Amino acid sequence: MNMYQKQLPIALLAGLFATVTVTNTFAAAPKPPADPKKQAAADPLLNAMQQELDRERELLILPGMQRPYFIEYRVDDYQSYEAIADYGALTREERNHQRVVRVTVRIGDYSTDSSSSRGDGSIELAPEDNDPAALRYALWTTTDEAYKAALRAYANKQAQLKRFEKPPTEKDFSPAAPVVSIEPLVKLDLDTVVWKKRLADASGAFLNDPELRSVAAHVQYSSANLRAVVLNRFLVNTEGTVVRHGYGGYTADYSVGGQAEDGMRLGRDNGSTAAIASELESAEAFHRRAINDVKSFEELRNAPVADAEDFHGPVLFSGDAASDVLNRLFVPNVEADRPEMGTTARTVGAYQSSYKARVLPDILDVVDDPSQATFNGRAVIGAYKIDDEGVPAQAVDIVQHGKLTNYLIGRTPVRDFPVSNGHGRAAPGQAARAAAAVIIFKAITPVSAAEMQQKLVAMAKEQDRDVYEVETLGGELTPRLLYRVHPDGSRQLIRGAVFDELDNRSLRSDIVAAGDDPYVNQTLGNIPETTIAPSLLFGDIGVKRATEEQQKLPYYAPPDTAK
Repeated sequence: MNMYQKQLPIALLAGLFATVTVTNTFAAAPKPPADPKKQAAADPLLNAMQQELDRERELLILPGMQRPYFIEYRVDDYQSYEAIADYGALTREERNHQRVVRVTVRIGDYSTDSSSSRGDGSIELAPEDNDPAALRYALWTTTDEAYKAALRAYANKQAQLKRFEKPPTEKDFSPAAPVVSIEPLVKLDLDTVVWKKRLADASGAFLNDPELRSVAAHVQYSSANLRAVVLNRFLVNTEGTVVRHGYGGYTADYSVGGQAEDGMRLGRDNGSTAAIASELESAEAFHRRAINDVKSFEELRNAPVADAEDFHGPVLFSGDAASDVLNRLFVPNVEADRPEMGTTARTVGAYQSSYKARVLPDILDVVDDPSQATFNGRAVIGAYKIDDEGVPAQAVDIVQHGKLTNYLIGRTPVRDFPVSNGHGRAAPGQAARAAAAVIIFKAITPVSAAEMQQKLVAMAKEQDRDVYEVETLGGELTPRLLYRVHPDGSRQLIRGAVFDELDNRSLRSDIVAAGDDPYVNQTLGNIPETTIAPSLLFGDIGVKRATEEQQKLPYYAPPDTAK
């Protein structure tokens, strides 16, 4: 949000929302495709937006000032639902429904305009009903604010450009052919009564399991959470684009944790994420997950602490762990963010000068394909047909045999990439930016899971020492479940370790094998993404003992909850 944007309620901007394109199927005989223009005219929101846009295009100019060359109206209509249960009882239930208007006004032309790398435009809460007069009034006031802000920004930018010997090599904004696409409105489809019972059951499962009575004294939190979000987005601009599309996302998580005898804080936190609620875990599977996580937490409590001596050597990452590493170290660096004026860099980040250079081993290819709506028969959350700047989605070959061949681009060009490849995406109420959608890491010569284990053990034997295998990671790429693998192939769970020098150099030079076991990592955030990655065997990663200060244990036992 720039200095000219209004401050909105925390609930509007702080939430992380998941979206996915939803395709409706019908059992009846196929009907002739509807005329998108007629559908747009029949939508009260789009109709009001188009009417006000046409009016502003004619009237929006201050005496002696430039007329905008581009105006975009976007309305984000979203609903959210969240329920949380702790220790067997529901502790919170919350519903939310809001609409936000975002208006972007650009002064100048496609080559040089009022935009900045910080994002532009003004935002305002919009009426939640379909009253056209109220919506047009909100659009009018927000457009006035955006126009005045754009005039100031353009004057400032012109002054800044005079400081540089050469103008920028790329345009500020890439033209795009108009698109008219009207997709079905998406509704929040969730049986909340069933899920509240499911959450309460999972959060208190360990209290009612005779096998876990002894563990209950060590559990300091046990929580089950369900979050559901549906967003319908309406977009019109002066190029003639009219788009309506919908996204939805659902996630159900279980968390349990406490402390080891030495005070070390430990926890297990996982769940399932889906584009549609019916693809979340069943009640039985969710209950079983909670029980297994409590058992896993107890195993962690009793596990030895990582060696004091630092280790550098082979580490096998499961697909789950590998996808987290790639999401942190690789994905943000191929999302092309334009650098500040006056710099010669192509983009911002670790790969700003890596175009056509090797960023991964030659055994890996990477593609981002927003049109891949399903994987292994299940909907993926990052898929869409039209991006949030009105550009049709495109599959992009990002890496071929380890070499970076492309970036993900929105309508803000960077050097050598003058046009969008359909990856302009926006968080609710925020400006669009280049972002991943369904990014797939493919092993050119995949290795089976059994062979990956054999390779790891063979390296342990060859080096005559223990090596490591990580199943899951936590925040900051900290291992949650890390195993010491002995030369005889046996494993031992350890705790209190962190990775050292796990960075982009490691991705480029240390991966020696990739599995045939793609893991689907669905990320619910401001912008939903799906990362599909295989297990990865690194030849040289550092593992060392964490240096976190341990906290005191509770002074007395928890209440007796036996029933």
